[in-house]
Amino acid sequence: MALATLLLFISAIDSSAAYPTIPCTTDTSVSASDLTPVRREVYGGGRIFDITHRITENLLYLDYENGLGQFLWLPASMKNGSLANNSEMKLPTHIGTHVDAPGHVFDHYFDAGFDVDTLDLEVLNGPALLIDVPRDSNITAEVMKSLKIPRGVRRVLFRTLNTDRKLMFKRRFDTSFVGFTREGAKWLVENTDIKLVGVDYLSVAAWTDLMPAHFEFLESREIIVVEALKLDEIPPGLYSVHCLHPRLLGAEGSPIRCILMK
Repeated sequence: MALATLLLFISAIDSSAAYPTIPCTTDTSVSASDLTPVRREVYGGGRIFDITHRITENLLYLDYENGLGQFLWLPASMKNGSLANNSEMKLPTHIGTHVDAPGHVFDHYFDAGFDVDTLDLEVLNGPALLIDVPRDSNITAEVMKSLKIPRGVRRVLFRTLNTDRKLMFKRRFDTSFVGFTREGAKWLVENTDIKLVGVDYLSVAAWTDLMPAHFEFLESREIIVVEALKLDEIPPGLYSVHCLHPRLLGAEGSPIRCILMK
């Protein structure tokens, strides 16, 4: 999308009562009286982008055939006499936009306690580069070389064909997604200063190299992987990224909220 078109798009958002419907989600507006919740993707006059997928019953999750399903219950309801509404939820730790800890793929790290509570917030927050990856390939060593990411860049968000295909808005897991090969992950580890790797599908690793690429990224415990980022219609370039997750003691992964700021 051209910059001028993007600015017009943002202007239209700020002047309307509600953000346009997000693909594959339902309208959650309240019909009673004039109460209409606003659900945004862009804030601050176009300066802040929410790059987190909204958690819904239809949200894609690995081998679930029809999306996540019910995850939220209301055991205490004001309609049934409770003093307040109090919900309970049950979620997989690798649902939607989420972060991986070293214990995700290394059992000795899991036993030692390298969970999401040990992840470095300094790595998860700071200047970040959003780049477009060539659309005809997984992220191989050759692709990494071609991107010419300069030394000193510590956080990179890789937008791939997954975003173009809107794979995260489908209800079934698609093994044809784009991801890192083992060689691509190894090249990044050995030849760049990147410590935060962000991708736009549920796995940082291509299906054919699912575990080997994860091993390359997580073995050193220095690189943090954030998966399933929502990078639609955001211009490539330099931003400030801010990612925060719950402090789940013992969890090898966690849903995470991520934003980009100009």
